[in-house]
Amino acid sequence: MTHNGISRYSMEIATALLTGGIGLAICYGAWQVGTGWTPSGPDSGYFPFWIGVLVVAGSVVNLLRTIVGHRHKDETFLDAARLKSLARFVLPILGFAVISLLLGLYVGTTLYVLFAMRLQGHYAWWKSLVSGVAISVCFYLLFELVFQVPLLKGPLEHAFGIY
Repeated sequence: MTHNGISRYSMEIATALLTGGIGLAICYGAWQVGTGWTPSGPDSGYFPFWIGVLVVAGSVVNLLRTIVGHRHKDETFLDAARLKSLARFVLPILGFAVISLLLGLYVGTTLYVLFAMRLQGHYAWWKSLVSGVAISVCFYLLFELVFQVPLLKGPLEHAFGIY
């Protein structure tokens, strides 16, 4: 942490450790299903294992370059202004995900578009609402009727008989 926020140096280290952990998880999962070579060819975990090894190796290189090279020591990665901007982007998406899980994807989409247009784009309420509903109707027509792929539904869709 810097006095202005989170340093880029800290984030470089955290990212290298996170991607290294993901690489190790890939290697472990591949190892569980087999990473050897059989008479009929490679086991199902052979290629994923080596991909995991590459991810770990790349993470170690990034970690060492950051620590040994003292890269980005004085740069700020996230300060109060950037955090506010990030929150204005991330919080509506999290709200969309929660609402979609509780009330269905069509309701979540309508509300997301409504509030994104209104609060971030400063459009009139009626334009925002019409756009949200129109997008949800288009999603329904495209996915449910044309592609015949059912999307996540909630209690409102069941009330209207859309299931």
